[in-house]
Amino acid sequence: MPYSSYVEKLGAAGEAVAELKLLFSLAEKLGYSEWIQFDASVVRGLAYYTGIVFEGFDREGKLRAICGGGRYDRLLSTFGGEDIPACGFGFGDAVVLELLKEKGLIPEVGQQVENIVCALDPDLQGAAAGVATILRGKGQSVDLVLENKPLKWVFKRASRINARRLILVGSSEWEKGEVSVKNLSSGEQYQIKVDKLE
Repeated sequence: MPYSSYVEKLGAAGEAVAELKLLFSLAEKLGYSEWIQFDASVVRGLAYYTGIVFEGFDREGKLRAICGGGRYDRLLSTFGGEDIPACGFGFGDAVVLELLKEKGLIPEVGQQVENIVCALDPDLQGAAAGVATILRGKGQSVDLVLENKPLKWVFKRASRINARRLILVGSSEWEKGEVSVKNLSSGEQYQIKVDKLE
């Protein structure tokens, strides 16, 4: 319902109505009046609001609110600060994601990871985490498999995330301070000292 006809029906006066009149007057002057409408059913449940509250929706109004908030002038004192006039809102990222999907605006981004690191023995998970840390320290992207999964699963995961190398931490290699490296593009496989990993 347009704000003006609602207020006329109420015949209301007072500070709240004066604030609404000012808001709609400013919106008109700034060219935003077509973007807002008055809805007396919008009630924010939190006790700290001190003025106008609002919710934002998609144009078609098919989804729940994208955001909701309002004016709160006495909020900071509840946290030990000094009160200052403020306005804010909570953002609904899930709703925005739905809108972007609907409009076809989410780009296809292929996931690519340089290394996937996996321990061949549950007792070597700490060692695998150490290898991942070394590679990350060298600016490499790493996916660390912490679950005790079969190698077939690890290879499938490596393929799914477009990993360039698979680094396996096995008992016999680790005793020598080495890991097994498989280049997933060329198929080349070799052992290398951990500190030589690039």
